[in-house]
Amino acid sequence: MKSYKQTWSSFDHQMMAQALRLAEQGQYTARPNPMVGCVIVKDGHIIGQGFHRKAGEEHAEINALAEAGDNAKGATCYVTLEPCAHVGRTGACADALVKAGVAKVIAAINDPNPLVAGKGFEKLETAGIETSAGLLSAQALELNQGFIKKFEQGLPKVSLKLAMSLDGRTALANGESKWITGPQARNDVQKLRARQDAIITGIGTQMADNPSMTCRAEDASQWFNEQYKFEQPRRILLDSKARAVLTDKFFQQHPNDTNSDSVWWMTEQRETALSSMAADYEHIKLLDKCSLSQLLKSCADSGFNQVLVEAGHQLSGAFIEEGLVDEIIVYVAPKLMGNNAMGLLALNVESMKNCPPLKLIDVRQLGDDLRLTYIPLSLN
Repeated sequence: MKSYKQTWSSFDHQMMAQALRLAEQGQYTARPNPMVGCVIVKDGHIIGQGFHRKAGEEHAEINALAEAGDNAKGATCYVTLEPCAHVGRTGACADALVKAGVAKVIAAINDPNPLVAGKGFEKLETAGIETSAGLLSAQALELNQGFIKKFEQGLPKVSLKLAMSLDGRTALANGESKWITGPQARNDVQKLRARQDAIITGIGTQMADNPSMTCRAEDASQWFNEQYKFEQPRRILLDSKARAVLTDKFFQQHPNDTNSDSVWWMTEQRETALSSMAADYEHIKLLDKCSLSQLLKSCADSGFNQVLVEAGHQLSGAFIEEGLVDEIIVYVAPKLMGNNAMGLLALNVESMKNCPPLKLIDVRQLGDDLRLTYIPLSLN
């Protein structure tokens, strides 16, 4: 893929930063498409800006061009991702920029999608438009980490969500776990869920808590734009012995869920599962038992950019032990639950040098709770 290097001005940085802020506004609704923002500038002034709101609707560049109108001729376009060069549910953005007569396109990063992957820049350059890329690339890569990983590694971004007391416990010895954290932290989890393409859990959690694992938008009306309702994440249950009860909340189709396969049920007891699905359960996709890495590959093949693991200590520990986690989000409550309570993770660590190392990248206070975000580091 062609790379571009250039010395950027402070004004260039300001405009791309604005494009990135715009892109982030699509975090709940753009998936499975990438989040993209665009700013069009002429004579030092913004004449058009936009972002990709929802899959199937106009891309960021088109929305920005609509605002700029005929004034876009000779302008500079700042966009967080290489303009697309193919026709899908919408037209090619590169063609629209050529037609509008912009003079220059500055992108933060190249598009890893093979349908684009340099072809957007090629179209622009063939039309005589000056192109460059790399401005605020680290921020743009972070914004669309899952989308990029899907194309480069064939896997989605995996976030592991954990909630614990100050002494690292997740449930009392009698199984009671509601609620470890307070309302602000639980509301934050709804935001986290809303950004996912799928949520993975295990049968232990399902049987113990009877969770729905949906995003309850009514709990988050202050941050969600009702005009662009997100699709509920798929819910994936790992249940090797088919012990799940299909009348539980997990299997109920959410009123706003338009996915025909809103629930994935993975089991090695296929016949048992099929017999329990005799009623109207067309929204359930039955999966044969496979490895965690194979499951994640199936997620990527289905177009998922990012998945969230919300599970008990056994399954959460397995994801970490297999090196499949990109991000660990821990909600810490100011409670002490004692040494008889359930631990956070099931990990087989025999020496300090083999403890999985983590890097703390973010700390937030949510009411009385803390949210700590870590990324796993290599032991090598």
